[in-house]
This record gives sequence, C-alpha cells and structure tokens, in this order.
Amino acid sequence: MSEAGKLNRSAAYASIAVASLLLGLKVWAVWTTQSTAMLGSLADTALDLIASLATLLGVWVAAQPDDDNHRFGHGKAEALAAMFQVVLISISALSLAFRAVIQWSEGARPQAAEGGIVVSAIAIAATLMLLVWQHRVIKRTGSIAISTDHLHYKSDLALNLAVIAALAVDQFAGVRGADALFGFGIALWLGWGAWRASQDAIEQLMDHEWPEEKKARFLEVVARHPELKGLHDLRTRTSGNRDFVQFHMAVDPEMTVRTAHDVMDEIEAKLLAEFPEIEILIHPDPEGLVNEVGLAAQDLLVAVQTAHQRSS
Repeated sequence: MSEAGKLNRSAAYASIAVASLLLGLKVWAVWTTQSTAMLGSLADTALDLIASLATLLGVWVAAQPDDDNHRFGHGKAEALAAMFQVVLISISALSLAFRAVIQWSEGARPQAAEGGIVVSAIAIAATLMLLVWQHRVIKRTGSIAISTDHLHYKSDLALNLAVIAALAVDQFAGVRGADALFGFGIALWLGWGAWRASQDAIEQLMDHEWPEEKKARFLEVVARHPELKGLHDLRTRTSGNRDFVQFHMAVDPEMTVRTAHDVMDEIEAKLLAEFPEIEILIHPDPEGLVNEVGLAAQDLLVAVQTAHQRSS
C-alpha cells in the first residue's frame, strides 16, 4: 500500500475511535437530559461512526492497485464514500428538524443539563484532536473521503457548542423552547454541510476539469521545454488522490519519432516532479495541426510561455 493509502487509513481509524467513544457518552446524555439538541448531537455522532466506516472502506478500495477491470484505478471509491456520508447527513438533518418541531409544539424541556454539558465539552476536545490529525493527512494525500469526514467533524464543533448553549439557556436561563430552536438550527447546519460536501464528490464522479489555477500551473511546467511548439486538446480529471491528464503536443515536423518520444519523456519527468500521483498521456503532432477544440489550451500555453520568457 502507498504512503498516501496508509495515512488515509490511519485518519479513518482515528475517526472511528472518536465516534465510538462519543456515541457511548451521548447515549447516556440523551437518556438523562431528554434534550432535542443533544439527541441531534447523538444522531450526528451515530452517523459519524457509520460514515467513518464507509470512509475506511472507501480509502481502502481506492488504495488498491489497478487491475484488468479497473485500468484507471479505484480512486472514485472515495467519492462514492463521500456521497454515502452526504446521504446520511441529509437524513439526520431532516429527522432532527422534525423532532425539533414536535418538541416545540409539545413544550417539552430538557433535564439534568450539567451532564449534557460535560459530555459536549469532552466531545469538543476529542473532535479537536481528530481534526488536527485529519488536516495533516489531507495536506499529504488530498483524499476527498477524508476531506468530507473532516468537514463533518468541523461542523461537530459548532454542533456541540450549540448543545451546550441550548441546555444552558433553556434550563439555567429559563428560556422555554430554546432547546427546540437550537435543535432546528443544528438541523439546518447539517443540511448546509451536506450540500457543500456533495460538490467535490459530484465533480469527481462527473470527471470535472481541474481548477483553472491548477491547469495554469501545469501548463507553466510544460512550457519550460524548448522543443515544445504548442499544446492542444488538454483534458484533466481527478479520481481519489490520482490525477489524469492527456494532451496533444506540437513539435517540429522534421523531428524523428525517437526524438519526439525523448521530448515527451522529459516533459513527463518534469510534470511528475511537480504533480505526484499523476498519470499522463501525450500524443505528438506536427506543428501547425491545431483543431478548434484545442484553441483555448493553445492560447493559454502561448500566454504562459510569453510570461515565462519575460521572467527569465
């Protein structure tokens, strides 16, 4: 298994451990407080555990090497794991909102707030430690499954603070209905988090192009080679922690096939140094053969080459 795969798996194990600990504490807290806000926190933690198990499965599958049936690898397993988390978060948000409305209409209030506040404080401390480790892993691997899990746990910080506020305001300040209102607010927060988390996963599943800044940096590296006369039909996509790029490069029409192949090898070596975990497919064309599809990439390459020459 690659180093990135090991790091992703370690983050998934850490997530499972934290979720398991907090699940037990929050079951007790809900039993003693009868708080809707705490119930929402419990539901979120239960989904955290399920989602973390899905994340572990996703990063494990994504780390598997290419095989005869998956020649481009298994990277999209991470996006599928992320979408599974999104579905769970959405279900949790709807259920919690419904519970909050029922509590508001019935006028029910929480009890024994002290225990719920202590449990929420422990949850905040454990979540902070997990987020620090996940952040380090994401910087090293770029895993979309761990990133989605990270986003979910970041929302947990606000959620646990909201539970503390709900219990304190409702029971100690005597504001009737505060617990239900905070519970409904937490449901809205979870729903918004699910929407944001779904975007990157959908982009990977739909083979969305790289961001313009990343493509510009890629083209800047390509433009450093003096034998390159142009570039067109640039296509990019990301799958898990692997990037895939293909493009046509224009070279001198008098250049031999062997020389063109050497140029491609040199360009690939420079790109791999700047973009680890990338798979590159280059097709050589004689200079002047540019179709309409490739004009945008060709124009961008010319601009990058001009800027590079001015800075040299």
